[in-house]
Amino acid sequence: MKPTFMKSALGKTRLLPLLMGTVASFAGTAHAAAPGITSTNGTAATFLLTAQPAFLNQPDGSSVYSWGYGCVTGSSPAFVPAGMHDASCNTMQVPGPTMVVTEGQTVTVTLTNNLPNAAGNTSILFPGFQVTTTGGVTGLLTQEAAPAGSVTYSFKASTPGTHSYYSGTQGDLQVEMGMYGALIVLPANVPAACNSGLHASNVNVEVAHGESDFRLAAAAFDHDKSCYDREYLFQFSEMDSNIHTQALAQVTARSGCTAGAAGCSLEVPTEPYHPSYFMINGRSMPDDMDANYEVEYSHQPYNGNPHMHPGEQVLLRIIGQGRWQHPFHEHANHVRILARDGNMILSATSGEDLAGAPLFTTTTTPGQTMDGIFYFTGRGLNWDMYGHNPKSTDPLANTTCVPDSNGYYTTNSAPPAPVAAVNYFEWCQDHNKPLEVNPVGDVAGGGPATLPNPLIFTNGAWYGGSPYLGPNSNLLPSNTQGNPSNERGFAFMWHSHNEREITTNNVFPGGMMMMMLIDSREFVIDEAN
Repeated sequence: MKPTFMKSALGKTRLLPLLMGTVASFAGTAHAAAPGITSTNGTAATFLLTAQPAFLNQPDGSSVYSWGYGCVTGSSPAFVPAGMHDASCNTMQVPGPTMVVTEGQTVTVTLTNNLPNAAGNTSILFPGFQVTTTGGVTGLLTQEAAPAGSVTYSFKASTPGTHSYYSGTQGDLQVEMGMYGALIVLPANVPAACNSGLHASNVNVEVAHGESDFRLAAAAFDHDKSCYDREYLFQFSEMDSNIHTQALAQVTARSGCTAGAAGCSLEVPTEPYHPSYFMINGRSMPDDMDANYEVEYSHQPYNGNPHMHPGEQVLLRIIGQGRWQHPFHEHANHVRILARDGNMILSATSGEDLAGAPLFTTTTTPGQTMDGIFYFTGRGLNWDMYGHNPKSTDPLANTTCVPDSNGYYTTNSAPPAPVAAVNYFEWCQDHNKPLEVNPVGDVAGGGPATLPNPLIFTNGAWYGGSPYLGPNSNLLPSNTQGNPSNERGFAFMWHSHNEREITTNNVFPGGMMMMMLIDSREFVIDEAN
């Protein structure tokens, strides 16, 4: 019998406020990073994985029978980045465990097949690497693990960057059921430039404001133009619940059958294909903006909830894990592509300059990975993003802005910006230019925009009265379930440009949607969850 799953009341009631434009409220303390597992022993990295069934929770209350990779019971992988709260590796999760290794290491992955006997063999492909195998049985694309059996894969992590792994056995069914994951290869030699000058200043500013460094490395590749300040991993996939329902029905009907015997195999049609769920890291909106490793998603541990401060270089690790291509659009700026499938895109002339395109949508081609940099400063808005007020009694709001040679307030300004400056990396030309004519709160007035008064309850308890959501620009009603304490930022919607893909089982909003929250320095971004 298919189990039922009840979503919390919060998960339901958040859908309407999203439509009202205050999605920063969803974030709470749930922030993303690129969490995963690692196993480092000098030149070797060893992982023990299993393939098992479980049910995935969806925001519409459904619980969908699925298959996925996980950690063998009793194994004890190390978790990265250090300091993540409640990190765990279940025996089944979707996506599978993100394996993090270092360039040059020999990676060994042993897979044990604990799928139902009727599911037959299973395997893992590691595209882009020269793989050798031990044990198992011969399959069409690689050695496979028979039911209750194991197979071991070994390869050298020769190429830094973001890579995928997925089943090489009956891929139309097994990948659809959830058998895919990510492999991140860190560069063996991080360029020295990434740890000095402006490349390092953003991280120093984060530390000055009490933030921790949750990067896996200071650079994505062995190249000084791949330095970054934050990183997020997004794996895009879709799910046809009819296929999963039929797989469960056939597995149940063949329960206890002998693997390989006549009648002990699945015949699940995978066409015609009509996905009803569209997921980022195994979750649909709004679930993808809840915390990593939250108990409510025991088989979907990874979220999709990016944060940043103006001026930071944000590394996006993107993988198309499904059958369809998804045109995912990041509002506020294009994404400059560094690499595809772990191969940096460099100028044929110089061999050093970046040649990847700035993309309006990062089109997630099935099986393809890409690494790109997202960047936002607020330059040219012609008003002060965070409402700094020179007459304020709040020392955080009363600050100067001395432009550097590029027009920003940084350590290259003269005098240099203090690392604790609340407006570090502000576009100085817009400093102290108010937006609102009659603001409520501690911000400068006289600007061109007249916004609804946030104290009028008819506007709704979720409406802050400002395009900038923070206590320094409005007075929220005392009963509001609004922003986390002291958060001051802008919410830019990141979503699929295929309208159906921002629904959950054909109900909007849902699917492939999340928010990039660009926070003022007053707000400490805690990526431990």
